Amino acid sequence: MNKIYNLTLTSIIIVYLVILAGGIVRMTGSGMGCPDWPKCFGYLIPPIERSQLDWKANHQYNKDEIIILGESLFYAIDNFNSEKEINLSNWNKYTKHDYSKFNVYHTWIEYINRLIGAVAGLSVLVLFIYSLKFFRSKKSITLLSILSLVAILFQAWLGKTVVDSNLTASTITIHMLMAVVLLFILFSILALSKPIKPSVLPKNVSILIIISIVLLVIQILTGTEVRKFIDIQMELFNYTERNKWIENITNTFSFHRSFTWAIVLINSLIFLKLKNLDIQSKLIYTIITLIFLQILTGVIMYYFHFPFSSQPIHLLISTLIIGLQFYFLSLYNLKKNATKI
Repeated sequence: MNKIYNLTLTSIIIVYLVILAGGIVRMTGSGMGCPDWPKCFGYLIPPIERSQLDWKANHQYNKDEIIILGESLFYAIDNFNSEKEINLSNWNKYTKHDYSKFNVYHTWIEYINRLIGAVAGLSVLVLFIYSLKFFRSKKSITLLSILSLVAILFQAWLGKTVVDSNLTASTITIHMLMAVVLLFILFSILALSKPIKPSVLPKNVSILIIISIVLLVIQILTGTEVRKFIDIQMELFNYTERNKWIENITNTFSFHRSFTWAIVLINSLIFLKLKNLDIQSKLIYTIITLIFLQILTGVIMYYFHFPFSSQPIHLLISTLIIGLQFYFLSLYNLKKNATKI
């Protein structure tokens, strides 16, 4: 494998780690563990005790560091040393949202999620810098690398928006879809940078794969709607009594569950067509395996009351399926442009 391929593959793996970490953040209700962005309570390394967020006399405060007063967050306007009594002229009330709780586990789960996101950003930046050397010989790789950098910067901004909005459902959904778009861009670079043996993929098979990808996007969107309901139930029951989380579940869940069969059907058709064409690909076997694992995790969540990590794994598998399908499609449709680098 060549260097651009390795760099792209590394970026893809890290993006999937971000998706997994994001799923854990949501499952544990840790999304507001850091109420500000990009820092956490105004610190590069977040606090480990609630007392660290209390106002202190004769203490050195740095700009943007946060304290909790009553039920509100306040941030330091500038660097200063506190006196014996609090002087509110040194502080501004944090008004982007009214969430002011501190939970050390939530804070560090969200912080680790952000650290992995930062590593993903650095990985894409390295990919972009390295791709510049191919601007004349292989412009498509350079342009896609630029696009991936723009996409991950936009994704970071969306992350800020999610926090500022106190985790509104619409911003979380857009954040998730943008991650899928970023994966599509990276998988396109991966396909272009990997030479493949000449092979003909019939147009009707390509169309079936495109339909499957569209169906998977719909499935992810309906899944986020189901997740909204579960999030509300989790808070309602204070993250306990898991058996009650699916009480009075919406019709979207029934659609989401039944829609799985459409995905199974079309991918079975793709598999049979490729087999008849004698196109041997480990990717297709991997995708089929992942689809059944996806169904299995869905069954486990429903009948075993959302055991720990089942939700982020369910999300990870769904994005793996859609990413690998897009890669397979790109690999054959971009094969004429594939080059050794």
